[in-house]
Amino acid sequence: MSAELLINVTPSETRVAMIEGGILQEVHIEREAKRGIVGNIYKGKVSRVLPGMQAAFVDIGLEKAAFLHASDIVPHTECVAENEKKQFQVRDISELVRQGQDIVVQVVKDPLGTKGARLTTDITLPSRYLVFMPGASHVGVSQRIESEKERNRLKRVVADYCDENGGFIIRTAAEGANETELAQDAQFLKRLWLKINERRTKYKTRSTLYGELGLAHRILRDFVGTELTRIQVDSRLVYESLKEFTREFVPELECLLELYEGDKPIFDMYDTENEIQRSLERKVNLKSGGYLIIDQTEAMTTVDINTGAFVGRRNLEDTIFNTNVEATQAIARQLRLRNLGGIIIIDFIDMMVEEHRQRVLTSLEAALAKDRVKTNINGFTQLGLVEMTRKRTRESIEHVLCSGCPTCESRGSVKTVETVCYEILREITRVNRAYDADKFVAYASPAVAEALEGDESHALAELEVFIGKQVRIQAEPLYIQEQFDVVMM
Repeated sequence: MSAELLINVTPSETRVAMIEGGILQEVHIEREAKRGIVGNIYKGKVSRVLPGMQAAFVDIGLEKAAFLHASDIVPHTECVAENEKKQFQVRDISELVRQGQDIVVQVVKDPLGTKGARLTTDITLPSRYLVFMPGASHVGVSQRIESEKERNRLKRVVADYCDENGGFIIRTAAEGANETELAQDAQFLKRLWLKINERRTKYKTRSTLYGELGLAHRILRDFVGTELTRIQVDSRLVYESLKEFTREFVPELECLLELYEGDKPIFDMYDTENEIQRSLERKVNLKSGGYLIIDQTEAMTTVDINTGAFVGRRNLEDTIFNTNVEATQAIARQLRLRNLGGIIIIDFIDMMVEEHRQRVLTSLEAALAKDRVKTNINGFTQLGLVEMTRKRTRESIEHVLCSGCPTCESRGSVKTVETVCYEILREITRVNRAYDADKFVAYASPAVAEALEGDESHALAELEVFIGKQVRIQAEPLYIQEQFDVVMM
C-alpha cells in the first residue's frame, strides 16, 4: 500500500506522520530539548564496573550514566589476545573494561524512564544503501533481499570496498542499486569514519564524536524502499535542507518532496491531530461496536478485547471470532501508532474452536507484517493469552507527550470522597490526642466538605461527642479531592 509523509516543523519540535490509505499509521516526534540519541557515538569514561551484573556504567555526558553489558563489547587489542578475536565469546566484564578507562561507544537505546541509555562498542554507521562496520572484514546482506542472484551480485560489488578499516552490511534499499551508487555510499561512510577517528584523538572524554541525523532527514533515509507517493513539509528551511539531502543521498525521493503552503495546519489533513490525541486514550473503538482497552505499564503492555455493543448475526462463537479478527488489525495499527514495545500480552475473547484460534493468530501475523519494527508472536498460552514482543528503541508516544498525573500520583485513580472523609476524621482524632486544642477546622475540597456536612454529618457529630470539641468544615475550591488540612484553634 502506498504511503504519504507529513512533516510538521516548529523551532522546538519536529513531527512526522505516516499516512497509509488515508489513515494515520505512525507518528514520530522529536523535541530539540530532548532529541533522541540512538546512533550517536561518544567518547566516554567508565565510571563503574559491576561484575555481578556483567555490566559497566559509562559517563558520556548525559544526566544518567549509560549502561554497557559485556555482550555488547567487541574485542579490542588492549583486552583480547589476537588469536581469540576470531572466536570471541562474552568474557568477564572485569577483563574487558576497567574503571576510569576512556572508551568509544554508540547508543543503541535511548534513556527510557528510570533507565539510562544502552551502549555498544560495536560501532555501525548507516547510509542510504550500506551500513559500515569498523574493524569488520566481511559483507552481510539484508534478509529481506530474497533473490539469491541479487544477493550474490551485491555481495560481489561491495566486497571490493572492504579494507582494513572495516566491512559492510547491505541494506534492503540497495536492491537494484548500481555500482556507482554503492561506491558513493561506501566512500561517504569511510570519510565519515575517518572524521570520527580524528575527533577521537582530538577531543577529550565525554565528547560527542558523531550525532545522528535529525528526525526529518532520518525518516527519509529509513523510508527508502517504502512505496511513498508524496512527502509534504510545512517549513521552507527544512524543505530546502531535505531537497539538498535527497539530491545527494536519496535522489528517487527528491521528486516527491513538496512544500506545504496550505491555509490550515498540515496535521489537520487526514484528521492527524485528532488521531494523535485519540492514541493517548485507553479505549479504542472498533467499527463493529467492540473495543480494545490498552494499558501500558513499566513491565509490559496489556491489550484486552471486548465485544461491547457488537451482538453478531449468527451465534456467539462467530460473534467472538469476528470481533477478535477485527481486533488484530486495530492492535497492529495501535502498536505502530503508539510505538509500544517490549512484552505485549493480548487477551482475546475466549474461543472454543481451535481453528478460530489459529485463524486469529494468522490474521495478527499478517497485520504485523506491515510493521517496520521487528515483532515476535509466541502464540496462545495455557490461560488463553497471546504473548508477543516488539522491539523497543525509543519512548512510546504516551511517554513523549504525557507525564504522571499529580492528582492521583500516577495510580490512575483517586480516593473516593467517603475515603477522604474518614481520613479527616481519623486525623482529627490523632491530633486531639497529641495536642491540647479548643476546637478544630478541617479544610477540604468542595466535594469532601459537602459530604462531611451532608451524608457523613452523623459521623462528624459522633466525633465531636467523642472528643468533646467542636469541628468546623471549610471548603477550599483549589484543593484536589485527596487534599485536606486539619488546623487547631
